Amino acid sequence: RSIALAPGGGGVFALAIDPEQALLDYLHMFYKLSPTGIPARTLRRIGAIDLATTIAPGLRDVLLTGKVKEAVVRQPKDGRTYDAVVLDAPPTGRIARFLNISHEIGGLAKVGPLKNQSDGVMAVLRSPQTAVHLVTLLEEMPVQETVDGVAELESIDLPVGGVVVNMVRTPALAPADLLAAETGGLDLAALTAGLEAAGVRPSATLVRALATEAGDHAARVQLEERGRDALAGLGKPSYELPLLADAIDLAGLYELARLLTDQGMA
Repeated sequence: RSIALAPGGGGVFALAIDPEQALLDYLHMFYKLSPTGIPARTLRRIGAIDLATTIAPGLRDVLLTGKVKEAVVRQPKDGRTYDAVVLDAPPTGRIARFLNISHEIGGLAKVGPLKNQSDGVMAVLRSPQTAVHLVTLLEEMPVQETVDGVAELESIDLPVGGVVVNMVRTPALAPADLLAAETGGLDLAALTAGLEAAGVRPSATLVRALATEAGDHAARVQLEERGRDALAGLGKPSYELPLLADAIDLAGLYELARLLTDQGMA
């Protein structure tokens, strides 16, 4: 379904993939089993389809990546075609296994439709058409997961695109004040004067509390800078998106898209 219109007449379409329907489509595509026929209805009635998509190792991932491959290689005569196909994949810690599951399945099935489908999916995922972009936060664990994720993806020959740093916050203090706050040398007299100028009665307790908060903020900024350094060491393009104060709506979506475009991602 259409979720947004783009400048120049383009559009953004979203598809929530249902594993059961994807499995029926797969059976129809390769085994000519009609999704509305008696065999399919029987499988539904006895719960076989739900059982297969729930407990079969990796089957859901195979179906999802297969749908992506179908959208990428689709010809105009077969339906709507797209300039780009974006898959919202699992968390970074699972991304390599998720994208490589078709290769693993293809290794088990030596011949037949499943083998051909698996090889076709991996051909698309490893082609120049594909770029795996990782999304992270400037926090210690997400940054480390991103570093590990890039190494794992490259080890199985999947093309890494760039790193999107989400929810970036602008420092509230100037660099000199951040350094002073981090080392406990913040000018309390200047802080007191600033409170008075703002019409706030500067009690000693309030001034000390604000100085402590400034120190915590400075430590947070330093943590984020170390995260940036670690991500820069990957040698991949990096794109930053700000923390939006309000909930994501269409205007926010357009703003984030503009920022990514301005940074050269698209």
